[in-house]
Amino acid sequence: MTLMEQTGGPAVTIEVSLRRQQLRLCEEGRVRVLYPVSTSRYGPGEQSGSLCTPRGRHVIRAMIGCGLPAGAVLQGRRPTGEFCSPALIAAQPGRDWILSRILWLCGCEPGRNRFGSVDTMQRYIYIHGVPDSEVMGVPFSHGCIRMRNADVIALFSAVRPGTPVEIVP
Repeated sequence: MTLMEQTGGPAVTIEVSLRRQQLRLCEEGRVRVLYPVSTSRYGPGEQSGSLCTPRGRHVIRAMIGCGLPAGAVLQGRRPTGEFCSPALIAAQPGRDWILSRILWLCGCEPGRNRFGSVDTMQRYIYIHGVPDSEVMGVPFSHGCIRMRNADVIALFSAVRPGTPVEIVP
């Protein structure tokens, strides 16, 4: 039983398709919303240091950024006080932007995406926002699942810690 079911809410799940570069938010088994995403430019993989997007069953372990404005910059899972703008992006062109919200994932499959050198949570794999100028639908991240700011904020409001997340090829 998921946390949502335990708390009386609808059974909400997330599926991320690496091939389609798409996140499906499902409620009671029906697709509620489809979002374009961007996963790792290095493809799928679970090994620590690979910069790949891990596959398999996960849950949202932590949710960070509640109440922050769209475009708020996070670093080390904390707001920096910066707000993403074209000028800030131009001043720091190589920065790996994490904006607006973080949904921190935890693997559920020991030996595949949990514990040891394949632990999704210890790899700091998130679903998070990026500058709206970033392309979606194309693998381009460093392992995380990137979303447009408005999309990650909407997703954040529809899920809870414990929400299942399945990352499929």
